[in-house]
Amino acid sequence: MKFKFLIPIISILIFLTGCSASYKELSTMETNKPRNFQEQLLYEYKKRATFEAEEMHDWSSAKLYSEKALKSLETDKIYPEEISYWKLPEENISEIRIAYDNLMTIYKDAKKIDPFNLARAISSLDCWSEQQEENWQTWDISSCKNDFLNAMHNIYNKISTQDNVQETANNKDKNLENQTKDEVTIVTKNENEELMQIIYFDFDQFNLSEVSKEKIIKFLNNYGSIINEYLVVGHTDTKGTNKYNLSLSVKRAEVVKEILINYGINQSSIKILGRGEESLAVNTPDDTKQPANRRVEIKKTN
Repeated sequence: MKFKFLIPIISILIFLTGCSASYKELSTMETNKPRNFQEQLLYEYKKRATFEAEEMHDWSSAKLYSEKALKSLETDKIYPEEISYWKLPEENISEIRIAYDNLMTIYKDAKKIDPFNLARAISSLDCWSEQQEENWQTWDISSCKNDFLNAMHNIYNKISTQDNVQETANNKDKNLENQTKDEVTIVTKNENEELMQIIYFDFDQFNLSEVSKEKIIKFLNNYGSIINEYLVVGHTDTKGTNKYNLSLSVKRAEVVKEILINYGINQSSIKILGRGEESLAVNTPDDTKQPANRRVEIKKTN
């Protein structure tokens, strides 16, 4: 009978030994300012492993983060844990699955043009999922979720900019045959329709996250005093019909307009426009999900 009681105790000791071994190895490593994707992953996961081990004494989570940090030293093929890995509350699965799908959609492009924010997004999604699985530290859930959304929004901006730069370069190349060197000019934005702020949305959604609301408020704090008239333009990706996407883009513009009004902007100073899938930030084929295209652009028209 005594041996029956010893078995679970031995199992726990073996588990804790494994946890402490990976964390101990990680904790002895110095993490200087990250210079690439793998070093940023090491930094992000070490930070989370340290918090779980030293502050929360959650050795299971510390083990996960420690092992992923150590793995980043060997390979750059690091991904967020799949949804099936976590035991998530039913009401939260959909939101985190959308987040996972968004990240995996832009993973390849982000790795090339914004690896640092990609590393932050990967580790933050694991953190968000882990905290949501525990489902009691609401402040940590919000913190990890907001870290993820901020990193993703930064990536979307980079992807959009990169695609527009490439398109401009392609158009310029097409015209080179008919131009002399002195005739080649750089295309700039129209000053009368200056792009001021971009807000992103999840697939088929028009509700705003807290991060998006904060970005709008920060934008108004910075520029509200110098803008007399606003143009709020809603956009979608190419997934779905043209008619449906046009309606969705208008709803996205309307929800941003409501935030502007609630913050004190006169309704008569705001014009909204839905462009549906007509003006893509990232060129994609029809019926394609692309998070960087699901957006609202806030512009000044004066």
